Amino acid sequence: MELVLKLRKEEQTLIEACIKQERWAQQKLYETYYSGMIGVCMRYAGNADDARDILHEGFIKVFRNIAKYKVGTSLKAWIHRIMVNTSIDYYRKQQRRRTEDIEEAYDISSSDTDAVSRCSEKEILEAVQQLSPVYRTVFNLYAIEGYAHKDIAKMLGITESTSRSNLLKARVKLQKMLVSKYTHYGK
Repeated sequence: MELVLKLRKEEQTLIEACIKQERWAQQKLYETYYSGMIGVCMRYAGNADDARDILHEGFIKVFRNIAKYKVGTSLKAWIHRIMVNTSIDYYRKQQRRRTEDIEEAYDISSSDTDAVSRCSEKEILEAVQQLSPVYRTVFNLYAIEGYAHKDIAKMLGITESTSRSNLLKARVKLQKMLVSKYTHYGK
């Protein structure tokens, strides 16, 4: 119990120092949560450079809004939420810059249905990063973050049916990429 209280006191001291914009505290907070949050950003970004851009923009938001953090809630969850929202903002900016033809979804079958389960986490992440921004964002929000299509539609400014369709298309593309990789390399 004493250890928990000590950790909460240290976290509160760190937060108070961040509110005062003390650089040492900002650096400590950044270093503490970097590895977990870069993983979140990597799921939404098309590549590592974009993920780092999202991460840095997210931490800028964290530092600007740290005074709004409610003590007693999970700091990690609060930062995670900011990273997801920053990723969504990044997606929206990308969508405004270009339009994209959406391919029709089609059924894919494989003689080796176990191919996807044999892929490593890194291979799956690389495949997710190859998805178009819209597919990648919907896939992450639904499959990783656990949002309902109604919520995704509201966040992204699309219909629920478009969210469902994009998820289906993302899954089909992922399966196709992973099965293709598996059969191509003969793992």
